[in-house]
Amino acid sequence: MFAEVAFPISNFQSFTYVIPKELKNEIQLGSRVLAPFGKRNCQGMVLGIKSTTSYSGKTKSIHSLVDDIPVVTPELWKLICWMSNYYMTPIGQVAKIVFPKNLSTRYKPAKRWYVESSSFVKGDLYLSLEKRAPKQFEIYNIIQSSNYPIKVSSLKEFVSNPLQACRSLERQGFVKLEERMSLPDSSGFSFEPMHKKVVFNEDQEKAVKNIKQSLNKDNFSPILLHGVTGSGKTEIYISAVRHCLSLKRTAIILLPEISLTPQIAGRFKSVFGNSIALWHSRLSKSQRAWTWNQICKGSFQVVIGARSAIFAPLKKLGLIVIDEEQEASFRQDSPAPRYHARDVALVRAKYEGAVAILSSATPSLESYHNYLTKKIHYLHLPKRYGKATYPIVHLVDMLQNQEESGKYDQVISGLLQDKIEERLTNKEQVILLQNRRGFSPVIRCKDCGAISKCPYCNVTTSFHLKTNNIMCHFCGHTETKENKVCYDCGSSHLLYSGTGTQKVESLMKKTYPSASIGRLDIDTSSKGEQLTSILKSFNKGKIDILLGTQMIAKGLDFPNATLVGIINADLGLHLPDFRVGERIFQLIYQASGRSGRRDKQGEVVIQTFSPENPVIKKASTLNMMEYYKIALKEREELNYPPFSWLSKIEISGTNQDKAYNLSKELHHKIKGEYNGLEILGPAPCYIEKLRNQFRFHIVFKSIKTLDPNGKRLHQFLKLNFNDINKRFKVGGNRVNIHIDPLSLI
Repeated sequence: MFAEVAFPISNFQSFTYVIPKELKNEIQLGSRVLAPFGKRNCQGMVLGIKSTTSYSGKTKSIHSLVDDIPVVTPELWKLICWMSNYYMTPIGQVAKIVFPKNLSTRYKPAKRWYVESSSFVKGDLYLSLEKRAPKQFEIYNIIQSSNYPIKVSSLKEFVSNPLQACRSLERQGFVKLEERMSLPDSSGFSFEPMHKKVVFNEDQEKAVKNIKQSLNKDNFSPILLHGVTGSGKTEIYISAVRHCLSLKRTAIILLPEISLTPQIAGRFKSVFGNSIALWHSRLSKSQRAWTWNQICKGSFQVVIGARSAIFAPLKKLGLIVIDEEQEASFRQDSPAPRYHARDVALVRAKYEGAVAILSSATPSLESYHNYLTKKIHYLHLPKRYGKATYPIVHLVDMLQNQEESGKYDQVISGLLQDKIEERLTNKEQVILLQNRRGFSPVIRCKDCGAISKCPYCNVTTSFHLKTNNIMCHFCGHTETKENKVCYDCGSSHLLYSGTGTQKVESLMKKTYPSASIGRLDIDTSSKGEQLTSILKSFNKGKIDILLGTQMIAKGLDFPNATLVGIINADLGLHLPDFRVGERIFQLIYQASGRSGRRDKQGEVVIQTFSPENPVIKKASTLNMMEYYKIALKEREELNYPPFSWLSKIEISGTNQDKAYNLSKELHHKIKGEYNGLEILGPAPCYIEKLRNQFRFHIVFKSIKTLDPNGKRLHQFLKLNFNDINKRFKVGGNRVNIHIDPLSLI
């Protein structure tokens, strides 16, 4: 018997191997195997099994199976094949994303030695121990004073080899040793279980009833759950999951930001106990390995996590919830496959016969348009839960404010300062959004006026106060402030301007010295436990002012937060990308929704230099429907999604001329154009240089009225660009295909 095996390499080729007799009955379609590839054994996936082979050379044999139980269900196999075809990515690379090579069902947690006192020994034996082995005597006293077994490794500060000492004590009858499995502790990623008494209002009851009816049908059912901020969407998820589990099926809850995981996990654990698994990138290797192992074995019925949780190998999947479905973080742009978790979730739900709930207070324009064209079932929650009302919104014109005050470097307006003082006096909490980290995001030369940019990227660098470093947020290039000079003229006279979260934090501490201030951005939450700790402290009222980037702008529910301040609503507003307006509107709307989520009236202060901009004006009224009408009309006029299918080819390389020449060659050799296809470029990307790579792109737009399912565009891309590295001499350049890109930047 022979197996066709695909490896996670960049071409579409598969390789033939002999199946050993001892594995003949175990290897099946989708099995993960170790097989000789080059000079070492590599992990691959079985694409097919056959009795003969046309290959005339020497055929190598599969070394072993990776898993001891099957992990690839028929539905997951279909999903892998669909992703390979749709995103034009070799199946081995897709399999690597779905089943990472460092995860296996054979994983066993490390074992740890524990020790406890066997009896309370006194008399001559005890006294003789003190004389002949004082170190053993010391650690025995520590052991016998404990009411429970302690880790042997924790005694290292008292003796260099604690296990040897404990074994000696055990032989003498002083202690008992036991080796136990050390299960990874993931409690640091979750709030304590949060129990609530929930009474649904009429709109919630209707939504829950509709979702339950869909679950009962056991068929694919896509639903858009559009609920205003604070309308109780999480409680609807819980009710849906409870009903799903009663039908003996499993569920996945996808979240866009890791910052949302702890609070939602705590709420789910209060209802479902330990049947909940958390899955995101901040888990340690052992935590990921153990969690994945237990998911495969059926120990968990619900998985809550970020983008990659969509591939959780749950059996009998009945429900997928994509919370904040509009978020760009659901899109993976590198490495291949460059997929959108929301779209993959819909396809997986289709194969599983499951219900897929796309949920948001500000749905993506694509999902909202699908509701308008009746392609997706629509459920609406128009009211906040309980007695909570919409916050009062104040729009502050910062130009006018600065002119009136005479302070042209003002970060916090007089109105926002007054509102913060009012909240602190009333023992209420404040959330401040500044969607840019660091201290000073703009560094300008005083002598020649040049702005400091990263030598490897065509982007500005930012000064970070805590580390006293100047850093590129794209490639991580770092320089010390002391050694920093202007790249253009060599001057060391630099002006540090602009406002990042660190500057706002410093200003808040000076202005409100008695207030407790917490900052939440990538710099303060590199570990999941740090993030959870900050959110827990704010939830318990230990932090008065929570400041952060977009991580704090959505999904979080803090009952005592009654003021939201948006420091600079204009950030990113003027970028040349067709989704910019939608994203800014959604960010302002979502951030505003963190205020006044209980009985107390909430307020929002939006600071802007563009008060007449339609995006800012509509966001300040919190009228989503009205803004979406305007945005959809603009998209239709310009033939952008959701009124077209969009794809782009990105060419990058260290040599600017060679990368551009390759992009021109690709454009010149394009064939098979059709009516309704628009080709833009080749042209430099907005960020032309990134991580020392010069970037060019060719954009393809296919009109939906002429290509309703995008099939013509997909066939066109396959005709021209499938397995591109094999068909063109790309040299040292890279050519990446982006299907349905979220951005053209």
